[in-house]
Amino acid sequence: MDQVFQHFRKDEQPFIEQVNGWLRETHDRYAPKLIDFLDPRQQFIVQSLVGQFDDVLLSSFGEFPEAERKRMLISPPYFEATEEDYNISMFSISYPSKFVKLEHPDVLGSLMSLGLDRSKFGDIRVDDSRVEFAVASEVADFVSMNITSIGKFKVKVEKLLPDHPYLENNNVWVDETYTVSSMRLDNITASLFNISRQKASMLIHSGKVKVNWAVREQPAFELHEFDLLSIRGYGRIQIGLIEGRTKKDKIRLQISRIDQRL
Repeated sequence: MDQVFQHFRKDEQPFIEQVNGWLRETHDRYAPKLIDFLDPRQQFIVQSLVGQFDDVLLSSFGEFPEAERKRMLISPPYFEATEEDYNISMFSISYPSKFVKLEHPDVLGSLMSLGLDRSKFGDIRVDDSRVEFAVASEVADFVSMNITSIGKFKVKVEKLLPDHPYLENNNVWVDETYTVSSMRLDNITASLFNISRQKASMLIHSGKVKVNWAVREQPAFELHEFDLLSIRGYGRIQIGLIEGRTKKDKIRLQISRIDQRL
């Protein structure tokens, strides 16, 4: 296990141990195991570890087209997963859009106020007049009964039929290649968003920078492949593959960028 840990950051070790337990359980019981919604970084970790077991397969599904957060199924070779096996329920939220404009943080905040873990919820998509979100079916009834308002406004939650045309992800990702001197958070933020190192450190210290949906306030925090970096007011960047080093010993890095404002 120590050889596995060295490829990931220290605060990911508890999740790695949990994943290893899931994989061993499927291997020993020879039965499928459904995992809650995982973010892309967590999905990458599971995909990295599954190769330790020759008789364990991995699949994922998030219901939305191009879903970011997905449930994963760890299964033996005999099991062929269908979409129903992922136990995902889809809901829409109707609200008085003439008087209020709901944003993603508003919806997520209301869902999290129910006391459920973030892993029980998949993607949340918002447009000018409606909201749609994915939820683990085992808590779907609880969620639909208890979301009656968001902020000061009453809302109506309705379950969506499987053939409903879900809101699409309108984000346009653009692939780019950079050379950077290090994978420190302040250096990557400065290099990729074309701001000074001092400005990057100020943004980090003020809590405006998130890595994989968690606020990181340490400029020296080390980024890894497939981390999702978001900076309030600047946009989002997915760290891609590290392609090696240049002759001047700089890191050649692939990224994908969303330029929309957060």
